Amino acid sequence: MKKFKTLLLISVIALLLINDAKAQSNLITNVLNRKTISLNGTWQYIIDPYETGFYDYRREERNANDREAYWNTDKFDNKTDRKEFGFIDKYAIKVPGDWNSQDEKFVYYEGTVWYKKSFDVDLATSNERVFLHFGAVNYKADVYLNGKKLGMHKGGFTAFNFEIPKTLLKAKDNFLVVKVDNKRSIDEIPTINTDWWNYGGITRDVNLVFVPQNFVQDYSVQLAKGSYAGKFKTIEGWIKLNTKGQENVWLEIPELKIKQELTINGDSVAFSVKSSSLQLWSSKTPKLYQVIIRTKNEKIIDKIGFRNIEIQGGKLILNGKPVFLRGISVHEEIPNDVRRAYSYKDAQHLLGQAKELNANMVRLAHYPHNEYMTRAADSLGIMVWSEIPVYWTIDFKSEEVLAKAKTQLEEMITRDRNRASIIIWSVGNETPVNKERTLFMSRLVKKVKEMDQSRIVAAALESFGIQGVQTIEDPLGEFTDIVAVNQYIGWYGGLPDNSRKVSWATKYDKPLFFSETGAEGFSGLHADSLTRFSEEFQEWYYKEQVGMFKRMPANFAGLSPWILNDFRSPRRNHPVYQEGWNNKGLFDHNGKKKKAFYVLKAYYDEMEKLYDK
Repeated sequence: MKKFKTLLLISVIALLLINDAKAQSNLITNVLNRKTISLNGTWQYIIDPYETGFYDYRREERNANDREAYWNTDKFDNKTDRKEFGFIDKYAIKVPGDWNSQDEKFVYYEGTVWYKKSFDVDLATSNERVFLHFGAVNYKADVYLNGKKLGMHKGGFTAFNFEIPKTLLKAKDNFLVVKVDNKRSIDEIPTINTDWWNYGGITRDVNLVFVPQNFVQDYSVQLAKGSYAGKFKTIEGWIKLNTKGQENVWLEIPELKIKQELTINGDSVAFSVKSSSLQLWSSKTPKLYQVIIRTKNEKIIDKIGFRNIEIQGGKLILNGKPVFLRGISVHEEIPNDVRRAYSYKDAQHLLGQAKELNANMVRLAHYPHNEYMTRAADSLGIMVWSEIPVYWTIDFKSEEVLAKAKTQLEEMITRDRNRASIIIWSVGNETPVNKERTLFMSRLVKKVKEMDQSRIVAAALESFGIQGVQTIEDPLGEFTDIVAVNQYIGWYGGLPDNSRKVSWATKYDKPLFFSETGAEGFSGLHADSLTRFSEEFQEWYYKEQVGMFKRMPANFAGLSPWILNDFRSPRRNHPVYQEGWNNKGLFDHNGKKKKAFYVLKAYYDEMEKLYDK
């Protein structure tokens, strides 16, 4: 009885925390399907490495009336005015996009760039509220409209928005300025040291979003956990309005003949509906349903799939059947153009490459990718691991850094909680094993479970052994749902055939997943298999790894090798075989398949047949 009361108390506390987490975020979801005006296109810019437009010569932040503040108008009132800055078309840049790929002078630049966009807006619909929404800005964004600060956001890979006061918005000649700062810092997420290119800029879409006075800010529509068997399946969730009050809201799924009227008292309402004809989402059948949420003043349409992912007996179970994750890790980069990926076309290209490999899963490394990526994965039936950039050695003792990590988790989950493709939320990658780190990371795991109990929680751990029994006993494995580990036997230790001397075990009765493995292969360099950096060495590495995969214990649930494409990294400085590139890709800089691609694809073809029996 005491145990039952304890479990009941834990459940009640969890529900309260879920409600708290739901209420904290002010992010508007499903912006792609709302009334918007795009502010994408050409913006003017000023490079400001000394941050002159933000600080005066005493290093004090300029005040709102300072004529030398770059967010104030740069127009002259008369010929005696002294102005030492200005935005002109000579200095123009494309949004969305990183600045590094748009002009040679930006390639290695880390610092402040001011962006400016002028726009007009039809204010005839004066009863609507207007929000300024950014898909992402790397890393810190200070946003000003017509000389007034709307707000500040930190985090280079998550969406954010600010409401625009109606008294501030004009019909003509609005003056939007964004101070973008991508400098790395020891107390940020990620920290100073990473193994990818620090692309700066307004890297994702910018939109004005128009909504009624009381609007649907967020919602969750998912298959109830465990509801995948039997004739009737349960869809459950909640709908949250922006302000409190009493209002009716309708949930409709026309194809399932579901139409339910709900009454909101406060700001949110929960619902539960049953269907006897629901088709589950899977990699083979990525079925999406049109879901409509409607109030008297608003109609929101989304496409949502319904599936169940869980752990049973040390195995990963999708819709009641064991699933093997034929994965690949992916950076948000188009190597052919040496730039950050930013469009739906880019997402289709990257996921199309994954499909060529016969992958059914991608690990989005090492940060949340564009919303186009997760929506494309929904349509293509590709399962997704989505991760925040708690990477390597951040300050695990800092409550401030923990708060930043939690905010990025919240923003990631809030945007994508209705994407069926996402089966794993990850709280970080390759973090060092110590008491402070384990506490820090376990608190992130707890945060995920407070917000979403319908998915698996993971973190990419590390293994450095190259022979004998490799027992994964990282204490963080106690908190995650699967034991995911990065191993590079034969690249960062020994030779590829060392994998013949290795066997694997875990301290925890959970699925084992290789979140990374790989070796560099310089495209076009052909030699014997012992020549490191050659395509033949990379091919040998994968052959030996595949041999090891076939000897794995029964709880082996899959892998996401490192990586789909070669990508840019300042850490990689071999003057012949790297020159600022990490060449572990199965596709090279120009989209050509390397020899190792075919080794992994053959293994994935074999595993597909085995699990489709």
